[in-house]
Amino acid sequence: MVTKPQLNLSGLARCLIQDNLISEDQAEKAFEASLKKKTPFVTYLVENNLLESLDIALSASRGFGVPIFDLDVIDLDVIPRELVAEKLVRTHHTLPIFKRGNRLFLAVSDPTNHQGLDEIRFSTGLASEAILVEEEKLTKMIEKVMEDQEGSMDELLDADLDNLDISTGDEDQAGDDANLDVDEAPVVRYINKILLDAINQGVSDVHFEPYEHTYRIRYRQDGMLHEVANPPSNLANRLSSRIKVMSRMNIAERRVPQDGRIKMKLSKSRSIDFRVNTCPTLYGEKIVLRILDPTSAQLGIEALGFEEEQRKAFQEAINKPYGMVLVTGPTGSGKTVSLYTALNMLNKPEVNISTAEDPVEIQVAGINQVNTNPKTGLTFAEALRAFLRQDPDIVMVGEIRDLETAEIAVKAAQTGHLVLSTLHTNDAPQTLTRMANMGIPPFNIASSVLLIMAQRLARRLCEHCKAPDDLPKEALLEEGFTESDIASGFTIYKPVGCDLCTNGYKGRVGIFQVMPVSEAMGKIIMEGGTSLQLEEQAENEGVFNLRKSGLRKVMQGITSLKELNRVTKD
Repeated sequence: MVTKPQLNLSGLARCLIQDNLISEDQAEKAFEASLKKKTPFVTYLVENNLLESLDIALSASRGFGVPIFDLDVIDLDVIPRELVAEKLVRTHHTLPIFKRGNRLFLAVSDPTNHQGLDEIRFSTGLASEAILVEEEKLTKMIEKVMEDQEGSMDELLDADLDNLDISTGDEDQAGDDANLDVDEAPVVRYINKILLDAINQGVSDVHFEPYEHTYRIRYRQDGMLHEVANPPSNLANRLSSRIKVMSRMNIAERRVPQDGRIKMKLSKSRSIDFRVNTCPTLYGEKIVLRILDPTSAQLGIEALGFEEEQRKAFQEAINKPYGMVLVTGPTGSGKTVSLYTALNMLNKPEVNISTAEDPVEIQVAGINQVNTNPKTGLTFAEALRAFLRQDPDIVMVGEIRDLETAEIAVKAAQTGHLVLSTLHTNDAPQTLTRMANMGIPPFNIASSVLLIMAQRLARRLCEHCKAPDDLPKEALLEEGFTESDIASGFTIYKPVGCDLCTNGYKGRVGIFQVMPVSEAMGKIIMEGGTSLQLEEQAENEGVFNLRKSGLRKVMQGITSLKELNRVTKD
């Protein structure tokens, strides 16, 4: 005689049998059928009209000593739906209904669904507590919540987007999480649209920012941030997960910052890289995508905004066989574009060019580019040492941050190599004293540095809508214009705003202080002179400081006085 294998019935099934709501044979058949269909046991009973939702809930309440909660009193707007992925909600037939502190309360029709509670606890990092509800009401509410999410995403899309060719910068960083179900069509299309719009509008970076009850997306255009979208806050996790999958990050890790890269191919000849960074905040992960367009470094030196004498001095310095050229300014002042413009001019088959950056922002054929990685010991200093063993002609170091890097760079400049690099100082004269303060002997500074260039980026006035701005002579003198400037006659313009620009501005222009290190300056450095003495000497030699260079741009009608005051605050 063949015995039927004993099914391991759930605790709820046994409660229903004890309450004579269902026979043991019916319970076993229903339980077996629910396993085959991969449907929750309670859902199977209700869908097949074997039992009423309320009867099941009352039996579970008596059997496990828990009260029944009425889902009809819950406001859909307060449900923390962004905390649990849709896949987990549907798989385990449970819905988060409110959160208190680090406890998440989950509506369940089967209080013995311990596997679901454990998975959600692991996913959210919150203690999960089950609340007993009626199966029929739970099913309806899950469908309603998920429907709202899909609907709200569809409303955000105003155009059908073809699937863009998107790949990642670092294939080896892919984890198992890349296969998770975050490739839902509305999310994919929405993210693609945000990124495509950013590229088309000439945006430099995109900010995805979650808050307690809101979510906003901002573009940085011409150096200024402005809000472009407010998707529902319950979509925060889905949006961030999609971006993290695109950039090969670990989507399960939300507690520490992560870095990644996305490559978006727009056509056969043009692709755009995004540098991606996540940072955990109080209400989720803020994600910033920096747009790295290789065409930005191919503008040509004329497009940067140099005055004629500044352009000549810069070109003379970078065409010398050895020495050091330093570019200085705050983050976002265009230093990288200036350096790559110089490298593109020098990039010839007969020249060996190597760069060390953190990270490489613009990829250029014919240049040997290295991403530094302090975790593996590949610092700027180590990369420089390696370069010098490979017979380079030109070396570019992303930034001189410490004495070791500075010493190797100076020695390289003194031994027949052209070295390009950046430093974070306010103007050119301060850069020389900063190097002395780092511990570089004054003689080495004077003998190796050819030229220092400080720069800022100012917004260009829109040519279609800018309007003359009448200012009295006293105000012009106070701003820094000279009597001879005023006598020469010029028109100052102010922003107005039209359909072709953003608040009266379109594009940006560089404001430069280009300071060749002369013999007189070298003498001041070796005598331990201050930045003020160097600044005075530079002025005597006809070097325009940032303010004077900016005033020229105002006189030429390129930018406004208000914008100049914003970027050159003295």
